[in-house]
Amino acid sequence: MAIDSRFGMEMVLDDLAPAAALFRSLGDPARLSILRQLVDGEARVVDLTRRLGLAQSTVSKHLACLRGCKLVDYRAEGRQSFYFIATPELLGLLRSAEHLLTATDRAVALCPTYGTAASATEPS
Repeated sequence: MAIDSRFGMEMVLDDLAPAAALFRSLGDPARLSILRQLVDGEARVVDLTRRLGLAQSTVSKHLACLRGCKLVDYRAEGRQSFYFIATPELLGLLRSAEHLLTATDRAVALCPTYGTAASATEPS
């Protein structure tokens, strides 16, 4: 994801596409809630459903997204699947995000495009 001024804009945008996809995969509150739960250890879909108050289909859909991005994985034990964070680098990224939010006094929440005020005005 290095940016090098020797390359044209097309090369830079191509290089940044995977990073943009990563941040989009983390850009849903339900997925972040699931990851927050998995930071504490493995969990089954039923555990996540109970803890987060989300429908089973919603949790399964978001876990599939996170698995597709290779951010979470699972292990089977009998008929049960236990989900976990697949790479320790994700833990570092989540910690860095928390530090950044603290350092900026959560100013991103006021962003007119992506902040909480913007999502409150979107049509349902």
